[in-house]
Amino acid sequence: MLSNTEKELIVQIWDKMIPVAEDIGSEALLRMFTTFPKTKTYFSHLDISPNSDHLRCHGKKIVQALADGARNISTLATTLAPLSRFHAYLLRIHPTNFKLLNHCILVTLACHMGDNFTPVAHAAIDKFLSAFSAVLAEKFR
Repeated sequence: MLSNTEKELIVQIWDKMIPVAEDIGSEALLRMFTTFPKTKTYFSHLDISPNSDHLRCHGKKIVQALADGARNISTLATTLAPLSRFHAYLLRIHPTNFKLLNHCILVTLACHMGDNFTPVAHAAIDKFLSAFSAVLAEKFR
């Protein structure tokens, strides 16, 4: 699904996002909660106001998981198996929500990366996020 060039680009992008993981992740989550309010139901026990510690912490976890997935893209299903089980069986996150977050991540990356978010980078990240969320949704029933 991804060429070697796209895989390298994806790793480079996520490695650059690690230092600003809290910013990128929390912004993408806040964007999702604002644009798709029903997604807040999974976070009713947390403070999800802008720049809250909960939002920044969870956002950082998401970006770190994406970066880890990018570095292990050849074994994505194995790498994400614990997250897939956790989101499906314990949290019971409906797979549609992963797609909504994907969209918000793309928009957030475009805002932060500016001209570096080329059409090639956009397409590669979109494919990667689709694969990532497909693996996360695998265990959902």
